[in-house]
Amino acid sequence: MAMMTALAERIDILESSEAGETVCSISHRLGWCESTIRKWRSQGRTCGRTGLVSKMGRPPKGALSSFPEEMSATLMRWRGKHPGWGPVTLHAELEQQPAFSGQDLPSPASIGRFLKEQGLTQRYERHQQLPKEDKPIGLPHEVWEMDAQGYQVIPDVGRVSLINLNDRGSHLRLLSYPCWLGDRRVERHANTGDYQTALRLAFVDWGLPQALQVDHESVFYDNKTKSPFPTRLHMWLIALGITLHFGRHGRATDQGMTERSHQLWDGQVVQGVTFSNWQALYDALYQRRDFLNSSLPCASLENRPPLAAFPQAQHSGRPFRIEWEENMLDLQRIDAYLERGRWFRLVGSNGTVSLGGTSYYVGHKWNRQQVEVRFDAATRHFHCFDASEQLLNTFPLEGVSIESLMGDVFPLLHFPVYQLALPFSWEEQRVIRLFEIAS
Repeated sequence: MAMMTALAERIDILESSEAGETVCSISHRLGWCESTIRKWRSQGRTCGRTGLVSKMGRPPKGALSSFPEEMSATLMRWRGKHPGWGPVTLHAELEQQPAFSGQDLPSPASIGRFLKEQGLTQRYERHQQLPKEDKPIGLPHEVWEMDAQGYQVIPDVGRVSLINLNDRGSHLRLLSYPCWLGDRRVERHANTGDYQTALRLAFVDWGLPQALQVDHESVFYDNKTKSPFPTRLHMWLIALGITLHFGRHGRATDQGMTERSHQLWDGQVVQGVTFSNWQALYDALYQRRDFLNSSLPCASLENRPPLAAFPQAQHSGRPFRIEWEENMLDLQRIDAYLERGRWFRLVGSNGTVSLGGTSYYVGHKWNRQQVEVRFDAATRHFHCFDASEQLLNTFPLEGVSIESLMGDVFPLLHFPVYQLALPFSWEEQRVIRLFEIAS
């Protein structure tokens, strides 16, 4: 069935051409052939906006009138339940629906026009992509990105922040983990244990990556000093053999894939859906992941799903299990990393300096003086110097052990019986999640 341009599209064609946008660009953006774009551009230039009005109209039934009514009803039902599902998602869902197997399906563009007729589309600001530059794609599981979305209120669940993980090389959506922050108000913030839980869940399914990129949140990066000491999460990753990269300050585009995934997960799972509890939300996010990776076309991969474009991305080749973690952690990797560092600190009034949240005693005679601290991997001791390179004191590295790095998991794996008291706190719920992936 022949389709017609809408008046809004013709106005867009005229205004875009007047603004300097090329016929090819407008054609690609609106989905109409170039001859159609030229026709309405010429009509608008000749007759003005009144020339864009056509007496011909769409057939009475409108878009999708040549397809079974059951298909239109199904699309309306899906869209009612999931307001965040767009034409591409709805088309992918139709392809998986057994009831429509073997039938002709409407294109994503036709579904988009159908949604527009039903008043179910949003008005988006026009935008122009930056010029594309050649850059290496990278291999699957070379670099993962991780970021937490700002919290949102989900009825019957509370205030939740989604911790999202993505693989830069293959565009895999590795995990969306709902971190609970409180019921009627924000009672806590995502901490090291929350991020470790999210990462362990992803490690079990996909294996260990070579590197992880994050922003400068304090759980990843020591923001309180000009010479930051690695955080516990950072050292845990080092001990696992995973390099931690930091995006540039104020450059969200350094993690553009994960920034975009916040909207993706919200639209695919959260919008328009009610959940009876946190577990129901977690299950919905986990189940939707297979669809996003195996069925939903990705524009960056020539409209192929990630696992279709990169079938080898099923696993990194570096397996991980909770039961193995203790033996996988290598403290010598941390020692080698610390030996490359230098830390400048102002000695406090109590004669101490702080490194990674641990206080080390230098001596009262150097109160209010700036000192330099270095680490000797051979002895696992810090050496403290004054401005003239004179050695002031040495002290052993503290607070960096297998037990401290593992956090919640260590007692889980070492106690023969681990009894939790009712009602479960969020931290205890997290332990339950770890126990499930360890069993």
